[in-house]
Amino acid sequence: MDFTRQVLTAVHAPNNNGAPVNQFGNKRVFPNATFTNVVNPNADTLYSSAWIDTQNEPIILSVPDTHGRYYLMPMFNYWTDCFASPGSRTTGTEPGNYAITGPDWNGTLPDGVARTNSSTRYVWIVGRIACNGSSDYANVWALQDQLKLTPLSAWGTDYVPPDNVPVDPNVNTTASPLDQTLALDASSYFDMVCRLMVDNPPYEADAPLLAEIAKIGITPGANYTQYFDGLDQDVRSAIESGYHAALAGIPSSSMGSQQNGWQFTYNIADFGTDYTTRATVAYRGLGGNLLEDAFYSSALIAGSGGRLSSDKRYVLHFNGTPPVNGFWSLSMYNDHIQFVDNPIDRYMVGSLSAPSLTKNPDGSIDIYIQRDQPTTDKMPNWLPAPASGNFSMTLRLYWPQDSVVDRSWIPPAVVPVG
Repeated sequence: MDFTRQVLTAVHAPNNNGAPVNQFGNKRVFPNATFTNVVNPNADTLYSSAWIDTQNEPIILSVPDTHGRYYLMPMFNYWTDCFASPGSRTTGTEPGNYAITGPDWNGTLPDGVARTNSSTRYVWIVGRIACNGSSDYANVWALQDQLKLTPLSAWGTDYVPPDNVPVDPNVNTTASPLDQTLALDASSYFDMVCRLMVDNPPYEADAPLLAEIAKIGITPGANYTQYFDGLDQDVRSAIESGYHAALAGIPSSSMGSQQNGWQFTYNIADFGTDYTTRATVAYRGLGGNLLEDAFYSSALIAGSGGRLSSDKRYVLHFNGTPPVNGFWSLSMYNDHIQFVDNPIDRYMVGSLSAPSLTKNPDGSIDIYIQRDQPTTDKMPNWLPAPASGNFSMTLRLYWPQDSVVDRSWIPPAVVPVG
């Protein structure tokens, strides 16, 4: 999280990749098949991201009236837990003001401003606004431009955020936050953890673990590098060995469930003391939503077994529509989990599809998954597969209904045909 904050805020002014602290950076367009910076991108929401620093005072988030358009503004503390999620599900789509307060703030807020208390100094907002393709961009841009972050001391004024903000020259903007984390040795890593725990304190539930790691000097505010250098060589070697063994195990950690050929997890944003899941989610991608806001599942194999392959045709049959209060989408990815180049530039289908998906007479929906263009009547429901190789798909359900949250609904199997 700290490296992510450093990288995304190391800019003089907001752009589509980041913004200075306490300002929004807005993604203005969907990625396409040429975009390879991140894996598993989506093409159904435009992002608005901001890093908040509550050290000096609360920062007030103001959201506009979205006139029924789905949006959410999940807030993550430094332990990657989502502690608040203003948006369509929780607060509706009318205008709202939300003060983001730090762990030690005890002041009074203005009327009409709701308090959202963070247990850590830093907060990451990873906002999403539903967008129905490029023809809908201007409508979403208008909403993004109305998102505001105002220091409490400037509330009620015509506050304008600073421009040409100085950038720390020591920030490494060429390496990804994950790569920077993985490059640390044990001493450097735990020294950073000790320093960050001062402004971003652990939870009360972490007390048993904190008591254990204190035995090897890991405590809030400690100079761990100095402590580590003073240990016997065999102790240093044991700590370093354990550190690298843990790192090696994180990428292969089992996370979630598998059924009907789909892989999914019900917890990627509220971890408690499930340290392994927290680490695994952080490794694979920060900023996942609460289950009540979004359910994600990925298919790499057909329900009958075997990797999904471009030399076959498949059908995904929904008996009715996926159970959502918001909207849903199904995205196609190649074997590098990137969007797939195709003749109609279609990277996903779903309830925001244009043209709209065609329903069967009984209300069910068939999605046709193949590389070759189907017959005209099936074109609205065609999700183009890669020209060659294996592929995967991700199903996203925004504001899923109770049958998803209580784990009784499972995505149907992808079935090979022909």
